[in-house]
Amino acid sequence: MEGKRQAGILAAGFVKDGMTVGLGTGSTVYHTIMRLGEMVREGMRIRCVSTSEATTDLAESLGLDLVPMSEVPEIDITIDGADEVDRSYNGIKGGGGALLYEKLVADISGRVVWVVDKSKLVERLGAFPLPIEVVPFSHMQLMRKLEAMGFAPRLRMSGDRPFTTDEKNYIIDLKTGFIDDPRGLHELLKLMPGIIETGLFIAMADTVVVGGEDGAKVLESHG
Repeated sequence: MEGKRQAGILAAGFVKDGMTVGLGTGSTVYHTIMRLGEMVREGMRIRCVSTSEATTDLAESLGLDLVPMSEVPEIDITIDGADEVDRSYNGIKGGGGALLYEKLVADISGRVVWVVDKSKLVERLGAFPLPIEVVPFSHMQLMRKLEAMGFAPRLRMSGDRPFTTDEKNYIIDLKTGFIDDPRGLHELLKLMPGIIETGLFIAMADTVVVGGEDGAKVLESHG
């Protein structure tokens, strides 16, 4: 989709020489990373922290300077995708399975930019299944608990095996229905032993770049 490409390129323009940049994961951010590769070849100097093995492979192929998370006290800007974004700049992320690293990188970022196509903008979160990252050891017990809570949990699969994250955890996707209290649901789930992280990103985005048929536009959070 041309709108995605334009949004990804527009988001790359927020990156300035000398910055430490968090690189997200997904089909829209792919265009941002490709543009950053061009900008580096044109002389810009940045260092990058990757949120997934897939992003690492792409960034390395473009000659981007990657540094471990443990070596950066803070990140200037992170550019990432999202599966849904509401009017309060809450989001659901994790469709690609990188939610844990994405949240850890966003947490230490001075600015978080999400790049999405306009279909991802919603009034209320919850149409997209909510991913949660869980400990494999107790995933069956968690599935039963979540089933009893009415979430219709489904273990994400890769072929005939459970999908595993870069941290070798499992992902369970929940059917929540529309979420009236994203923060409350996030806190409820995080209290359950075995749930490492949820795909609810609460008011973490500062900027959302939206791609559509008529190009890309920038939305700024005022929260």
